[in-house]
Formats: sequence, structure tokens, C-alpha cells
Amino acid sequence: MRHLILPLALAAIALPAVAGPGPVTIQLKGPAGQDMGSATLTEAPHGLVLRVTAKGLTPGWHGLHFHEKADCSSADFKSAGGHMHHDMPVQHGLLNPAANETGDLPNLYAAADGTAMAEVFTPSVSLSTVDRAPLLDADGSALVIHASPDDHSSQPIGGAGARVACAVIKAP
Repeated sequence: MRHLILPLALAAIALPAVAGPGPVTIQLKGPAGQDMGSATLTEAPHGLVLRVTAKGLTPGWHGLHFHEKADCSSADFKSAGGHMHHDMPVQHGLLNPAANETGDLPNLYAAADGTAMAEVFTPSVSLSTVDRAPLLDADGSALVIHASPDDHSSQPIGGAGARVACAVIKAP
């Protein structure tokens, strides 16, 4: 019986590592480096929960996407690269019958005062597992808010327009 206790104890210690990294909070910045809110990424058994709290947006709908690089250094945020795509076709749009990119997310709505809050789930990405697109890969990724709504089908970005806020997602 004693020979089973050590392996069981080691397995219990290792269980949190199997679940993946804990929640990751990232800071949204505007083109001039101003604070535009934050987002929390929480690993779920079959995807990722994203909770966004933003401010300083124009009222209305805004495209929201995961981009391929953890780089928000340019004022237009083009340094973050294009939308993430992992083992999926490189076709944009949640409503596209040819599939969607792993970085595609629902739109974010900003109220009249420019604030926005949302919580969405995506089965396409993960913080670090390789069976879904890992946000914390070697070059990290970014969360980007666009100026206009995403129509979820037009190529290449659903008509979402300029990038107005960006948050770096990278391993600590």
C-alpha cells in the first residue's frame, strides 16, 4: 500500500499543471499608449473564456480579434500581424461557410460613454495547449479592437477597419 502513496501524491501535485496556466490579465492600450482597459483570459476545458472591459471607444460595434504577434509597438498596431490561424483555413469570418480563422471573435459593443464589457467563449484557442491555437506560443499574440464592426464574412478582416486598441499576450 505504501508504494502507491508516493505516485498518487505526485499525481495530485501535477494536476494543476495539466489544467494549463491560470487566468492571464492583459492591458489594452490606445495608439498613444493610453489605458483603454483590460482583458482576462481563462483556460477552459475545451477553449478559452475572454472577459473584456474597455473604455475610450466610439459608441457602437467594434471588431475583436486575436492577432498573431505579441507586438503592439506601432501606433496603428499593424505590428501585431494578421488574425491568428492555426490548423484552420485562412478564411475570415464567423459566418463564412469556408470556416473561420482561430482569431475570429464576436463583435464588442461600446455604450454612448465609450465603455464596453463582454465575456465570450471561443473553442478555437488556448493559452498554451497545442490541440488549439496557443496564444502563448513562441512569439505570443495580441488582442485587437477595431474601429468598425466585423461583418463576419468579408475578406480579409470583415470590414472592421483600423485597429484602435491592442493588448500584448505573452508568457510572463
